[in-house]
Amino acid sequence: MRAAVCTKYGPPEVLQVKEVEKPTPKDNQVLIRIFATTVTSGDVRLRKADPFIVRFFAGLTRPKRPILGSELAGEIEAVGKDVKRFKPGDQVFGAGVSTYAEYTCLLEKGPRAAKPANMTFEEAAAIPFGALSALHFLRKGNIQRGQKVLIYGASGAVGTAAVQLAKYFGADVTGVCSTANLALVKSLGADHVIDYAKEDFTRPATYDLIFHTVGKISFSACMKSLKKGGVYASALLLGAVLRKPWASVSGRKRVVGGIAKPKAEDLVFLKDLIEAGELRGVIDRRYPLEQIAEAHRYVEGGHKKGNVVITLG
Repeated sequence: MRAAVCTKYGPPEVLQVKEVEKPTPKDNQVLIRIFATTVTSGDVRLRKADPFIVRFFAGLTRPKRPILGSELAGEIEAVGKDVKRFKPGDQVFGAGVSTYAEYTCLLEKGPRAAKPANMTFEEAAAIPFGALSALHFLRKGNIQRGQKVLIYGASGAVGTAAVQLAKYFGADVTGVCSTANLALVKSLGADHVIDYAKEDFTRPATYDLIFHTVGKISFSACMKSLKKGGVYASALLLGAVLRKPWASVSGRKRVVGGIAKPKAEDLVFLKDLIEAGELRGVIDRRYPLEQIAEAHRYVEGGHKKGNVVITLG
């Protein structure tokens, strides 16, 4: 089978499309034929081993898992003898590992579900990373109907999902993004949009929840913009961990960080929203697997809107 293989850390060119052995599922695994995957910011960090701490879990001198990729949409081709949830022919989408390939084997238990009936494989592949992350942090931030919520980085994979989910939960949503993406964020349901290059998004004691999805943002300004009892949620793990003690000392505002832990039931929840017309994926560009390096280079540039999809067959 074809796969994009990464045998060392470095620039996009370290990704090489090669023929590798097709995996065989174990008793508790499913074999999925992948029709679409994506390039996420997390994939880029793994490829570069940046920050350096990545090496402590991904491989100190080179990637322990040479095939990258973390989300997929495809079809179950075979199942192990102990598998009950899926059968050959089922169309699925979700999170996974080693998805830069035509096939991958994954445990039956995990964040995978039936593909939404109203989505193509490419559209479905663009959902799991951003939407599962956004759902995790909004829930952890205890989002409530009627709250004023600010999404910083509202045009990225996590941000575009967060805007839609926050609206579904009944919040008054402000999206912060660049000039070029204002119309996109507005079309996703944001009540207010702010161009960070032209306007200061901070407002004293304005928001109940600020969700920081990407980029640089003034932590102190965000804390001043939160109402008493407000929550600052960050998808950037290190920043949230370092800042949490400050908020704890203040005793009035909370900092929410950590790593999103997607579950199968969360993906089913998102599937239902998609089929009800409450959530859609945003695709910026599509690349064939052979252009995986170009896709990484584009994502690394930091200006993608929503998701970058890789097509396989």
